[in-house]
Amino acid sequence: MRLAAVFLSFLGALVAAAPVSPTEKPGLYAVIETSEGTITAELYEKYTPVSVGTFVGLATGRKAWYDPSLKKMVNRPMYNGTIFHRVVREQMIQAGDPTGLGTHNCGFTIRDEFLPGLMFDRPGRLGIANTGRDNSGACQFFITDQAMPSWNQHYTVFGQVVEGQAVVTRINRVKVKGEKPVVPVVIKSVLVRRVLPTEVKK
Repeated sequence: MRLAAVFLSFLGALVAAAPVSPTEKPGLYAVIETSEGTITAELYEKYTPVSVGTFVGLATGRKAWYDPSLKKMVNRPMYNGTIFHRVVREQMIQAGDPTGLGTHNCGFTIRDEFLPGLMFDRPGRLGIANTGRDNSGACQFFITDQAMPSWNQHYTVFGQVVEGQAVVTRINRVKVKGEKPVVPVVIKSVLVRRVLPTEVKK
């Protein structure tokens, strides 16, 4: 609980850094700029604080992760410049591995946060990838292209796309070799921002 409190304390200090979209309500958002377009997702910090805190920490460089090129833990934004290394047609797109191989050891793991009210019941769910074992999530995340009810209680749902689902689908339909895009789809940047109640037009 102490770790979650630290994450939430950090998240509470974030403020919006861009104009508010009409689709956004007060809350925490990730704006993922990719080579195929922009995806904006609401992050469920209230319900999955560890997962959201980890994602935000990695995106901003506040959380240390293992850099395989330097062979040590580092503090710098991790997702910028990485690729969607795994695409499963009509299911999901996956990113968050600096090696682009899907086998990277991030240097830590986080606990599962399964909630009965957060299911893979619609497209655009953000989930924490894992190895199939309990509490094995870390750096990698995925975004669903379709509802995937068979994944309920197997992966933590930590957010929902509110703009750019067409971009998710476009990435999901790129030409792949195996499950890897032939032409790399790059995450150019991840901006985390908070929308305050005073910024939302009534």
